[in-house]
Amino acid sequence: MKIKPLADRVVIKMTEAEETTKSGIILTGNAKEKPQIAEIVEVGPGGMVDGNEVKMILKVGQKVLASKYAGTEVKVDGEEYTILRQSDILAVVE
Repeated sequence: MKIKPLADRVVIKMTEAEETTKSGIILTGNAKEKPQIAEIVEVGPGGMVDGNEVKMILKVGQKVLASKYAGTEVKVDGEEYTILRQSDILAVVE
């Protein structure tokens, strides 16, 4: 099954959370932070949103930094994705 977002929404897949700290300490499940870097899987067409024209500047495959608790998490075919608005993307990671 494929997810096709509408309007100014994008579908992202979060990267895995770090399992060790930089100093080598192994983190338990509760101590891991929710990852914020994700890869864009699908991009909506843009268009009129709330009376304003929205152009999509993001592209499939880009790595992005997303707001920590933005969007809606969904599970499709055993994979977890997050659907959020383009405006909830904070930056592109290069």
